Amino acid sequence: MHAGSQYSFKEFIFWTRRNIYKALLIGIIPTLLYQVAGVKWLALPWTVVALLGTATAFTVGFKNTQTYNRAWEARQIWGAILNSSRTWGVACRDFFNNKEATKTLVYRHFAWLTALRYQMREAKAWENGGKPHNQEYRRFYTIPENETKLETELANYLSPEELTFILSAKNKTVQLLSLQSNTLKQLFENGEIDIHRFLELERLIKDFYDNQGKSERIKNFPYPRQFASSNTYFIRLFSLMLPFGMLKEFDKLNDSVDGLMKGNMVWLVIPFTILISWFFTTLDQIGEGTENPFEGSANDIPISQMSRTIERDLREILGETNLPDALQPKHNIIL
Repeated sequence: MHAGSQYSFKEFIFWTRRNIYKALLIGIIPTLLYQVAGVKWLALPWTVVALLGTATAFTVGFKNTQTYNRAWEARQIWGAILNSSRTWGVACRDFFNNKEATKTLVYRHFAWLTALRYQMREAKAWENGGKPHNQEYRRFYTIPENETKLETELANYLSPEELTFILSAKNKTVQLLSLQSNTLKQLFENGEIDIHRFLELERLIKDFYDNQGKSERIKNFPYPRQFASSNTYFIRLFSLMLPFGMLKEFDKLNDSVDGLMKGNMVWLVIPFTILISWFFTTLDQIGEGTENPFEGSANDIPISQMSRTIERDLREILGETNLPDALQPKHNIIL
């Protein structure tokens, strides 16, 4: 997540410069052929290109709306996890008088958050983090889940026996919540908690399962590939045809100018090809960078920061004073 006021124009140029290079090449070749080699038949009717541009604009707008909705839903899910986690911490502290069990339940919740965020950062075949422009931009920030191994993080919250069991589990997050429910069952059977409070804590575990499932749905089901692919192909086709459609239009302007630009207006096809193509390809890249809100891109949901916030809040609820440091943005990016 970008935590500053806005991306700078310099950052945008750096992130999208490969598209600018391609647009420059696409603009230069037909202009040279038309203006220098005299291949006039290359010019396409502007109406054809404009119609394609209009259709492309609709597809780009549709994609960006849908990918934003995916990101916003992910933010709502983790906002619900944050709120339920605070309730969990207070309930574990106040619903029974067993400080050891309270600490076990709260620390195991930290382990669940840790396992869940590591699960969300696992790479998928359809994600875009491996593309060159995203790989380059990652040097400006860090992904916490890439800095430390999962087992090292979980060792801070689990007993050695539980750590061994969880690391051997296929779905670590599910088993961690299962352990939470089992501990509550033992407290209830020992008479340390009444039925109403037991059910309330079990309801919170159900909420965690629900929100975990919602996160997994976004993580494991990509933005439909047919929409993503067609959008990319339409933009590439439009960018390729764009200079051919502008050749005659700029050539006509030679009749209304004098001086240095007389007879040379066609050369303006090159900068305008770069400008218009850059606009469309950048919008496509923005949508692409939003469609997978857990992949570790600069626009991801800050699940690492939110998990650290939860840990700090719950440790303070337990009366602890040695709190972990809050995560800070690096170059205005925080995950």
